[in-house]
Amino acid sequence: MKPQVYDVSQTWLWNLQHAPDVAASVTVGSGATGVQDTTWSWCGFPISSPLGIPAGPLLDSRWLLHYAVLGFDVLVYKTVRSVARDCYPLPNLVPVGCSPLSDAGTTVCATAKMQGSWAVSFGMPSQHPDIWRNDITVARQGLAEGKVLVVSVVGTQELAISDPAKSLDQLAEDFATCAKWAMDSGAHGVEANFSCPNVATADGQLYQQPEAAGIVAERIRSRIKDAPLVLKIGKVATVDQAAQLLTAVGPFINGLAMTNSIAAKVASEDGTLMFDGHARGVCGQATLAASVAQTRMFRSAVNAAKLTLDLIGVGGISSAMDVQEYLLAGATSVGIATAAMTDPQIALRIRNKPCF
Repeated sequence: MKPQVYDVSQTWLWNLQHAPDVAASVTVGSGATGVQDTTWSWCGFPISSPLGIPAGPLLDSRWLLHYAVLGFDVLVYKTVRSVARDCYPLPNLVPVGCSPLSDAGTTVCATAKMQGSWAVSFGMPSQHPDIWRNDITVARQGLAEGKVLVVSVVGTQELAISDPAKSLDQLAEDFATCAKWAMDSGAHGVEANFSCPNVATADGQLYQQPEAAGIVAERIRSRIKDAPLVLKIGKVATVDQAAQLLTAVGPFINGLAMTNSIAAKVASEDGTLMFDGHARGVCGQATLAASVAQTRMFRSAVNAAKLTLDLIGVGGISSAMDVQEYLLAGATSVGIATAAMTDPQIALRIRNKPCF
């Protein structure tokens, strides 16, 4: 049976309600060979390969288990909240044509057909906690040995709180609550989403505020005890900024996942700015070079700080050579999202290449 793909013409909720049939998907790729090296790990957990899917495509347990049998071993459950949150209206995924992006703030052009990159506009929606907590348990029970279930969580900021210190305390508590719920439901570890270019509130920009990021990371750590904690971060411009972030969060985390897209404005064919002129995160091949460079920069900064952290390379992977490039830059595993959404069998092909 042909693997199911995310239907970009339909809403996030529609794709959630029309998830793949797990029983049918189990037969896909059953004869695929694994990678030769069996020493891979994610934050101490042994995994069968360094191939994963970052938060985004895995909307629920059915989507997660669908991709789990397609050669992916680090499966990050779509970002969840302590409250239900609707998705932004369509379009949520807009193909764009652009040269490699290095910094945020540019304008890219929408295209009719997918050319390897797209602008993402979801706004971190979430099902109600009662739903996702039960569903995480289902996902964990369905995973085979050599695979890990990571749950992406985000705190929901109460905008009515005007005092900055109290607002940060509320946000940290909400992050920690979601993380604890995720672990109680069966997750192997937690990925705290400190970066989302599609929202303007502090819940999406924490990685740019080292002191606040450290406070939130420490609160999460206190709640999940010794469980693995990874922070998802966006584009960091300089070595000094990387060092400042590591100083603040390093004592509390096990890893960093990067890069969560590069923000850009999107122009339609007639030149009109989409999304009311607000920036959206661009994912896919346009971010590959910048994301590999950031992985290399952070590996150097981690070594200089004498920290022991996993680095999960994310951004633009579409081949075994791209995976190799990230690993050589210092990543311990990788996440493939855009290419996996358009070509679900990409991991099976990569795993048949003994180049990593």
